Amino acid sequence: MDFETALKILDAAVVTQTKRHLKDIEVTILRSSWEGKKYDEIAQTHGYTTEYLQHDVGPKLWQMLSAAFGEKVGKKNFQAALERRRVSWTAASSKRLETILQPQKLMSSSQLTMEKLASNNSVSEENSKTLLSVYTNEQPLLNAEPELPVGQVPLSSSFYVERPPIEERCYQEILQPGSLIRIKAPKQMGKTSLMARILDEARQHGCQTVSISFHLADKAVFASLDTFLRWFCESVGRKLKQLHQLDDYWSIYGSKDKTTAYFEECLLEEIDSPLVISLDGVDRIFPYRDTAEDFFNLLRAWYEYAKYGDRSSELWKKLRLVLVHSKEVYIPLNINQSPFNVGLSIELQEFTPEQVQILVARHQGLNWTDTQVKKLMDMVGGHPYLIRLALYHVQHRYITLEQLSQTAATGAAIYQDHLRGHLCNLEHDPNLVTAFSQVVKSLVPIELDSESAFKLHSMGLVVYCNDNKVMPRCNLYRQYFQNRFT
Repeated sequence: MDFETALKILDAAVVTQTKRHLKDIEVTILRSSWEGKKYDEIAQTHGYTTEYLQHDVGPKLWQMLSAAFGEKVGKKNFQAALERRRVSWTAASSKRLETILQPQKLMSSSQLTMEKLASNNSVSEENSKTLLSVYTNEQPLLNAEPELPVGQVPLSSSFYVERPPIEERCYQEILQPGSLIRIKAPKQMGKTSLMARILDEARQHGCQTVSISFHLADKAVFASLDTFLRWFCESVGRKLKQLHQLDDYWSIYGSKDKTTAYFEECLLEEIDSPLVISLDGVDRIFPYRDTAEDFFNLLRAWYEYAKYGDRSSELWKKLRLVLVHSKEVYIPLNINQSPFNVGLSIELQEFTPEQVQILVARHQGLNWTDTQVKKLMDMVGGHPYLIRLALYHVQHRYITLEQLSQTAATGAAIYQDHLRGHLCNLEHDPNLVTAFSQVVKSLVPIELDSESAFKLHSMGLVVYCNDNKVMPRCNLYRQYFQNRFT
């Protein structure tokens, strides 16, 4: 048995047990262990610490596989356990084949496959693998029903594609005392889905987590710093069930002082575990410059408190922050008082062709060639939402890839809501309409004034080239807006 065959068995077992696929770092450990490498060799080759692999990721991996296989599995014996698993699956597949091959039970959609298998007197290893993937549900990867790609990709979904090394960097960082992670990307690029997985990783390591969405706050909340900070404290305190003393703090001190005192004395002192707070949609506060400036200064101060080395810093080390936003930070912040130049910065990029192919393979019945993947990406690039929406509709046979290529930019196809949303945002700013009209009508990257380029890039409509010129993010945008701006 080669490693690729082993990996399929391992991944299927993990999906059955945990409803998720093997992570890239787990595959790295398995592949390297298959080759007989030790943890220190794996760490040196792939840029991790030996302690992280040997005392964190490795033990959890073997424990998960032990539960999936129903026997003790470790680094030294997992190949033997795999062989036993393969033999049992092959035997089960043979029995299932005997039933399937009864003439009255043959399925017309698989007639050719059945005839080929029936021509053999025994089930070969290769056929058993084929049979396993087609006739059993051991691999939800191939049989999962894709959810409509709206909002966050669920934690249990098979359709979240990792973008190495981003996930593992975030998982390691969130476990560091006093850490701060900043995630930036245009809308529908996967920010919230990544945020949810960071919080899940933190919970698995014993952290308490609180997720706050600025999108849910009323506009009036942002108008006053005191009102905003009260809303922020109530949002966190309610989820931690620590609201009983908030009124006492709100009757004294200044807005930032009483917020700090409440967090330190009522939250951080009262919990034994680290506290991870994610703030989604923080760009919602950007237009309220005074409130935003004071709030971000406060977050930076908290981040610094964990570094002081005094008694209170031990409390602030418990706090870890995840900031998620779509737009560039255009408010003027003192470089020494901004949370946007410290911590781990993550800017999500589009899917690569390899990552799109992985996503295609997770859709039942879509056995696309590289040419078909390229055809889709020629239209929408590697934009995660646009890719997933196309695959969802093609798999359900609502549209073919050929039809999609012909109609995508008409405003009447599957992308109409997405495109109209961008058009509506542009129409609020005539200067942006003029600027983007120049971009989509040019066949080569062009230079815009810095403000227009900045705003269009924040909206996700353009990408920067090496010489600071811009071009449309994808041909879908070029074609659609060419027709609208003529």
